[in-house]
Amino acid sequence: MSTKLPKPVAAYFAATNLHDIDAMLAPFDETAIVRDEGQERRGAAAIREWMEETTAKYRATVAVTGVEQTDGKTIVTGRVAGSFPGSPVDLRYTVTLARGKISRLEIHP
Repeated sequence: MSTKLPKPVAAYFAATNLHDIDAMLAPFDETAIVRDEGQERRGAAAIREWMEETTAKYRATVAVTGVEQTDGKTIVTGRVAGSFPGSPVDLRYTVTLARGKISRLEIHP
């Protein structure tokens, strides 16, 4: 399995590991959608709020362990470590790109 990430996806994970909210948000489209922990966030302001909350709460880092392309989506598998019970855990990120930006991100256990 390859670990070659599209540039916006690589930028998101690099910024996540640095806990840099502005850099995390930069690869997202203004109208993007994020689905995580059973909630959906729409638009840059709501996504920024989600990033600020989860970064402060979990201080997570992600080690990408796999990448695949399917049905126009990038599926990223990552080992996530942080300040939460059961750390580290493996999560799956389903990323949809549009016009060179992340238009949708879904995070699954």
